[in-house]
Amino acid sequence: MTIAFSCIIFCMFIPAYLAGVSKSSKVKYNNESPRDHISELSGKARNAHSAEQNCYESFPAFFAAVIAAHWMGNDQLTIDILAIIFVLSRVLHATFYLTNKGTLRSIAWVAGFASTIALFFAG
Repeated sequence: MTIAFSCIIFCMFIPAYLAGVSKSSKVKYNNESPRDHISELSGKARNAHSAEQNCYESFPAFFAAVIAAHWMGNDQLTIDILAIIFVLSRVLHATFYLTNKGTLRSIAWVAGFASTIALFFAG
């Protein structure tokens, strides 16, 4: 398994962690109706939920880009480095979301988006 494929697997766990952060808030969570608590979230828990949703939005493009880069036979080292950049940017994005650092969060998002685009041209 390449490093880039390992990065895909790692990225699958980021939203799960963020979901745990949002569900561990003081808002009552009901597993029978798991989305009802979202409207009552605030602060860090609300930001965790928003970061979780953003992970779901960015993951499909990253997944497709890694698969395409491998399929096109692009340079493996370049693919791996770009995938690592994406993972680091997503971890930083979530961290900055949880700590209310909007400008840094946006910069991290742009870095992740740019690495995803670059994967399509990693040859």
